[in-house]
Amino acid sequence: MYKKFKWLTLLIAAVLVVMTGCQAVGGLDINKAMLTSLDVKSSESSASIRFEVVPADKALSSEDKEAIDLINSLSLNIDHAIVEDSNTVSIQGSVHYSDKKIPLHLSMDAKGMAIQLDGAKQPIYLSMDTTVPGMPDTSQYEQAIQDVVKKAAGLVLKHFPNPSKVSVKPVQEKVNGESLNLTHLQMELTGEEILNMVKPFAESLLKDEAGLKQVIGDGYDAIYPMITSIGEAYGEDVELLPQESKEEVVASLYEMVHGALTEFTENYDEQKEQLLEELPGSETVFGKDTILKLDYYFDEQLNTRKNALELTVALPASEDLPLKSFKVYSEGEVWNIGGAVKADKVDTSKGVLDVLNESVTPGQVLRNFEKDSLIYNVLKDDLKITQKSMYLNISNEDFGYGAIKKNHQSFVPLRYLADQLDAEVKWTKGSNKIIVINDLTGEEIVVTVGSKKASVGGKSVTLPEAPFVHSNGSTYVPLRFMAEALGATLHLEGDGWISVERD
Repeated sequence: MYKKFKWLTLLIAAVLVVMTGCQAVGGLDINKAMLTSLDVKSSESSASIRFEVVPADKALSSEDKEAIDLINSLSLNIDHAIVEDSNTVSIQGSVHYSDKKIPLHLSMDAKGMAIQLDGAKQPIYLSMDTTVPGMPDTSQYEQAIQDVVKKAAGLVLKHFPNPSKVSVKPVQEKVNGESLNLTHLQMELTGEEILNMVKPFAESLLKDEAGLKQVIGDGYDAIYPMITSIGEAYGEDVELLPQESKEEVVASLYEMVHGALTEFTENYDEQKEQLLEELPGSETVFGKDTILKLDYYFDEQLNTRKNALELTVALPASEDLPLKSFKVYSEGEVWNIGGAVKADKVDTSKGVLDVLNESVTPGQVLRNFEKDSLIYNVLKDDLKITQKSMYLNISNEDFGYGAIKKNHQSFVPLRYLADQLDAEVKWTKGSNKIIVINDLTGEEIVVTVGSKKASVGGKSVTLPEAPFVHSNGSTYVPLRFMAEALGATLHLEGDGWISVERD
């Protein structure tokens, strides 16, 4: 299984490399142009991406048709993106879903990403702070590491062969309404060709000892100081590798890389055939019907001003997957490169919803949106983020989470039910009162151990039986009452089983 995964990963990576790997054609230094595109410069841009799945030539179920129509309706439109610097970006655009349109505003800086969706009370936030308490700030080394990545990309581009279909010609195109004289690079290749390009790439790279050692040495220069600073934070000396000098480290790592590339090239043909035989459908995915088409438009400074991608991935016939192929289309244009631009930041002054926080529940996410907003209905009805399903066994209380009978009433451990339905439980110190917060509504459900009196959302109710503390130390509450108060319904499944469902 490991070998299959390793080789499939290499082949997928090859697709990505081929998207930029190409040598000089028609007087255009494509390697230099592609490397220039990796430089982060201030700019403005627009873009779009959409998806399409092509159904197989057979009768489809209504569910399959619905799923296909849904995928084919998905698209992302970026009306205006602003790159202020490598850390500061903003995007204004919209997500299209079925016949719905969800406007969005995104901004990103070194600390994190904020996304304001139409109808949201607070922006959604994704923290990007990678600092660890007690550890040194390593952000000062990020630029050096980025430079090494660019140099490694340059080495890859240098050795990757040209696709069989590649052309370069001068054209006149409009970018943001302005007519420009550009150089149009057009490439097309198939999945079959991708497989055949990998080995010559590896063989060419294998011969470039100086290039490999240079990148390894640059990587050493960028990473070693960072590792040393981390070691100093612990008050210890840290050695990157057992050798004492950079030359020994580079030589050792080069031998490792050289050995891996040698093994790869020697065994590639055999492993490729084995992959095609053992992974069902791989001969289709990496066949002539998988096609990648790329269009780049460069200005005189080799800046990418327009681009378009069309990727068709052929899929093998399958009873479980009623599709013939999957397609991705994207296009974009860039202007005001190097200009004085300012990212349009999302307003976070009224707080944010940090969705990467482990304590954030589906109900909290849903309650962050107005009930009459489109995104609220998409999250609740289409994506069903609050849907829950669980089973309780009423015949065996030894489970610790099973329902039990008492005075002809079913009881369940409060903590277990609350955890399953994302409810928060609070104990009132010095009393038997318990407050349970409904994740869907934010309402408080108040019960008291030993009392039939309770309240839901401030309204008094009388329980059929009082909550109690079991001999195992757990607090048990009436099952039907608490489940329904938390927005769930019960269903008797037979053989002592009860299902608890929440839409």
